[in-house]
Amino acid sequence: MEKVIMGNHAVSFGVQLARVQVIAAYPITPQTQIVEMLSELCADGRLAAKFIKVESEHSVMAAVVGASIAGARAFTATSSHGLALMHEVLHWAAGGRLPIVAANVNRTLGPGWNVWTEQTDSLAQRDTGWMQLYCETNQEALDLVLLAYRVAEKVLLPVMLVLDAFFLSHTMEPVDVPEQALVDRFLPSFEPQYKLQPGEPCSFYGLVTPEYYMELRHKMHLAMQSALAEITAAGNEFGRLFGRYYGLLEPYRLEDADVVLVTSGSITGTSRVVVDEWRARGHKVGLLKMRVFRPFPFAAVRQALAHAKKVAVLDRDISQGLGGIWASETKGALYGVAEPPVVFPFIIGLGGRDVTPESIHKVLDYTVAHDAPEDDTVWMEVKR
Repeated sequence: MEKVIMGNHAVSFGVQLARVQVIAAYPITPQTQIVEMLSELCADGRLAAKFIKVESEHSVMAAVVGASIAGARAFTATSSHGLALMHEVLHWAAGGRLPIVAANVNRTLGPGWNVWTEQTDSLAQRDTGWMQLYCETNQEALDLVLLAYRVAEKVLLPVMLVLDAFFLSHTMEPVDVPEQALVDRFLPSFEPQYKLQPGEPCSFYGLVTPEYYMELRHKMHLAMQSALAEITAAGNEFGRLFGRYYGLLEPYRLEDADVVLVTSGSITGTSRVVVDEWRARGHKVGLLKMRVFRPFPFAAVRQALAHAKKVAVLDRDISQGLGGIWASETKGALYGVAEPPVVFPFIIGLGGRDVTPESIHKVLDYTVAHDAPEDDTVWMEVKR
C-alpha cells in the first residue's frame, strides 16, 4: 500500500510493522513526530506496545535497555543533544549485546543553537558499539527499520537508524508500506537465549575483572564484523520479498568513472542528478552512496573505488582538528592500495545549509581542476 508520508512517519510505520513491544520517548525536534505517532498507535491499539514517557533521553535509553534485557523488542528515537545525553547508556546497550533500534534524526550540536541537519551528532557516537545505517529517502527510512531489527537480533548489537532533519524527516514522499504478513516472514518474533524473567534468575552487567574484560570487547568486535555479511544477506532477502535491495553501499555509474563522489544521506539524490549532467557532457563521473557507517565496509569501498583516479567525499559533519569523518574513514579504507585514488575531503552543508546542484557542480569543478586538494579539508561555500 502506497502512502504519501514524511520521513518521521515512515519510521513510525516501520516500527509498527516490526511489532515493537516497548517504546520509550522524550520529545526533541526534529524527531518528535516519530514518537508522537507511535504514542497514538499504542493508545488506540493499532500497536500492542508499552509506551514509556520519561524525564530525559538518558532515562529513555535506560528504559529500552531494561526492556531489551527482559526480552522485549525495544525502540526509541532522538536527535542532537538528546543523543548526546544518551551517550553513557549507549555503551551499556552495546556492551550488553542488546538488539535495540534507535532512530536518530540528524541535527546540529550547539552552540550556536540550531535545529537543522548535520551528521555530526550520530557520527560522534561512532565508537559506542552501535551499528549505523544512513537513509537517503523516506522509503529507506521505513525499510531499514525492518532490516535493522533483523540484523541486530542476529548479531546481538544495537542499530542506529539515521536520517536528515527536515530534508527527510518533514518532507512528504510516496512510500510503499508493506503488508504485515510479508513483514512477519522477513522479521519473525525475537526469542533471546538469555533474558530477565521470574523463575529463572540470572545476572546482567556484573563486574568484569581484567582477566575477562578484553575478551568481551573482542567478541563485540567480531560480532560487528560479522554484521557486514548479515546486512548483505538481509538486504538480499528483503529484495526478494519486497523488490527493494539494500547493500552496504550503492554504486551509481561507477563502471568507468575516473572521478567518484562519495555521499551519504539526502545529499545523494542531488548528487546523482549532477552526475547525470556531467555524464551527458562526456565526463566519466560516478557516485558511491554509503549506507552503512558501522561496521565500516572497508573491503567493499576498496572494491568500488578500485578504478577511480579521484574521489570527492562530501561530509555534512566535522570532527574538529581532523576534518570530515566520512573522508577519514574512506582514506583508511584505501590505505595500502597499490595505486589509490586521490581523496578530496569536502565539508559542505553544515547547520542545514542547502546543498544545491550548483554546490555539487562546484565540488566536481574543484576536483577536476586540481591534482590534489590544496588543504587537508576543502570547505565549500563558506562566507568570507
